Amino acid sequence: MTQTKQKQEPGKVRRSRYQMPVRPKKSRRKLVGVNVVLLGTVTVSAVVTGILIGAFFAFSRDLPQIEGLKTFKPSTVSRVYSSDDVLLGEFFEEKRDPLPLSKIPRKLISAVIETEDQNFYDHTGIDLRGIIRALYRDIMARDFVEGASTISQQLARTLFLKSDKTMHRKTQEAVLAFQLERRYTKDEILELYLNQVYFGSGAYGVESAANIFFGKSADQLTLSECALIAAMPKAPSRYSPLINPDLAKDRRNQVLKTLWRREYISKKEYETLIAEPVVTDKGFRRKIKAPYFVEHVKKEMEAMVGTAQLYKNGYTIRTTLSSELQDAMEKAAEKNVAALEKRMKRRKKKASPQTAAISIDVETGGVLAMVGGRNFFKSPFNRATQAKRQPGSSFKPFVYAAAIDKGSGQNRLIMDTPISYSMGTRAGLWTPDNYDRQYEGQMTLRRALDHSRNIPAIRLLDKVGPSEVVALAARLGIKSNLEPNLSLALGTSVVTLYELTSAYAVFAANGVRIAPYAIESVTDRSGRQIFKAAPRKQNALSPQTAAIVADMLTGVIKEGTGWPARKMNKPVAGKTGTTDQYKDALFVGFSPRVATGVWVGCDDNTPIGSGETGAEAALPAWIGTMETAFKIRPSEKFTEPPGVVRVPMSLWSGQVLSGEAKGPGIVWALVRKSAPEDSE
Repeated sequence: MTQTKQKQEPGKVRRSRYQMPVRPKKSRRKLVGVNVVLLGTVTVSAVVTGILIGAFFAFSRDLPQIEGLKTFKPSTVSRVYSSDDVLLGEFFEEKRDPLPLSKIPRKLISAVIETEDQNFYDHTGIDLRGIIRALYRDIMARDFVEGASTISQQLARTLFLKSDKTMHRKTQEAVLAFQLERRYTKDEILELYLNQVYFGSGAYGVESAANIFFGKSADQLTLSECALIAAMPKAPSRYSPLINPDLAKDRRNQVLKTLWRREYISKKEYETLIAEPVVTDKGFRRKIKAPYFVEHVKKEMEAMVGTAQLYKNGYTIRTTLSSELQDAMEKAAEKNVAALEKRMKRRKKKASPQTAAISIDVETGGVLAMVGGRNFFKSPFNRATQAKRQPGSSFKPFVYAAAIDKGSGQNRLIMDTPISYSMGTRAGLWTPDNYDRQYEGQMTLRRALDHSRNIPAIRLLDKVGPSEVVALAARLGIKSNLEPNLSLALGTSVVTLYELTSAYAVFAANGVRIAPYAIESVTDRSGRQIFKAAPRKQNALSPQTAAIVADMLTGVIKEGTGWPARKMNKPVAGKTGTTDQYKDALFVGFSPRVATGVWVGCDDNTPIGSGETGAEAALPAWIGTMETAFKIRPSEKFTEPPGVVRVPMSLWSGQVLSGEAKGPGIVWALVRKSAPEDSE
């Protein structure tokens, strides 16, 4: 707001280009009927004037100093933006979007003045005629039925006083309004008013009202919409079109009638406008893009600056999210879970499946996209970051990584044969089984992982040691408590999809662990940067181990359970996961630059159906997301660090072949130079 006082000649009224055209004077004959009434109110006028003059001195002692307006900073909106500058969401207690008076449409200004204070440009803060009229009607009704507050008085009340209807407050309001008029121009007062007054439904100021009620900016409002906004200050809650559309329409039409009588619009325009329905933007609250991600950001901001500051101080929050990938993920996730729901209905299953997904930038750790469920407004629980579920076979890569890190090659042989383990004298024996209850005998580690064989994974865990795997998983980012027992190989310890996906990213990043984050930077309302992300990196695995495990996970897609992803014809790696009784289905994987995890299941652990494996129930959403990931983060191949070499290897025997060997069962696999040949 400009604080320069406009000069004016004594006795002249300060006028503005925003004022309504001057009304034509009424004829003498029309005024005869009101002369008697005016004569009858002369005494009342004198009394009221005397009261106000005396009250000015009596109540001016304990009033706030209006000089504070020079430094007045109302609470403003904090906004969250994607990395590509798309507005994702807002945090506010009082939604304000201040506009200079020059940017507010004249038709809206005129509608407000004609509704709230027709004599705004003619009085000095107090409208005596309005006071007398309101006083008469209040006396006749024996209640406060009509107010006479000018725009200046309403602004004084909004900024400095409580809204209780008492004579003490009304007098203070009048005194403050008079002081405002002495120090500020009419246009300055009007600009403050139009940006501060409450219009209902959390909207403070005309720009916020236009956005909340109609989903548009103030400069896009129609005259009918301007009239509705002008109608609101009288009783914001009562006349809110989002709460009482019929009452809002009646009140709007009263404003339009006033504009017609004041010759601002013609009778024909008036009749056309009052027939228009009130069409509001009821989806305002649902305009949040990536709502689960925005809620995640909100929690991080609350931890950073506090809830009160977040909702009042107008921060600009830049995030890591890609709006393009987010849109693709949301569509792919919903399409996939909707198809699953149809399959469940065909099987007479009444449960409603849910889904979660997350994508993380391998190179920076930034969260690129996040889906925490099917509908945030029905269920804000974030299944990507908060739900702890069993990962099933998607945990197996950590077992294999521990073995590779200890020197094993993916050509190591291991047995896929029945086995039992003693669980103690009372618990008896534990006899695990494969998914298909079949056994294939001796096989390479690569083939065992490709086909998600349970028995080889358990045997390998027994050799490496559960505690070693728990420690490795922790280094990679698994923060949940893992039980160091042999069933860990089957993914029986619960984790979040968020930590599982970030741990997979280490394989794509040559063993470097980068803690995932969502907020890139934060600036305050004055443009001062108060936070800048500094990704935390640490070496969690040797580059050779990470590269070999990543290569093994490409085999899951090329030769194993992740085969539907072959159609992408891109460098991708990953692992399926299916838990006992088909309660959870997962696919977690990565390209050289983006790691993505997808989970599908029911909140109450109801099985989603026989045969609904990770490849069937989760992988389609992963593919749909990763196809867009390659557009925003293109890549051609995984890097191969020094110390490893790609050789032709028999997938069955593990034998490293010579030359350019090709044929069925031969894969070109990464092994350490001078890799040891070992077997069970």
